[in-house]
Amino acid sequence: MITSLAFVYLMSQPAGATTGGQGNALITFLPLILVFVVFYFFMIRPQMKKQKEMTNYRNSLKKGDKVVTTGGIYGRVHEVKDNYIMMDAGGDIKLKVDKSALVKDPTADE
Repeated sequence: MITSLAFVYLMSQPAGATTGGQGNALITFLPLILVFVVFYFFMIRPQMKKQKEMTNYRNSLKKGDKVVTTGGIYGRVHEVKDNYIMMDAGGDIKLKVDKSALVKDPTADE
């Protein structure tokens, strides 16, 4: 929509008219600048916030926390190391899982 408004504005200018070198360059790059601003606030910034949240969650894991792997395996943290955890998946099954493969268990807050 923003680019279409800029296009309409540029089309309304007479063919031989120029508004000056500096002003015309600003008008030309304004839609591109606005697209970058929209991408930053609606895509890049929320993704960075979510990534920071997940990093904080993974670093704050402790024994007994409920976790889910990206593969869908539910379990509880048995032991925490620097890059991985030992997860109790039920019964006598213990799995060594990389911390980056963990997502927050939505049922853990209940």
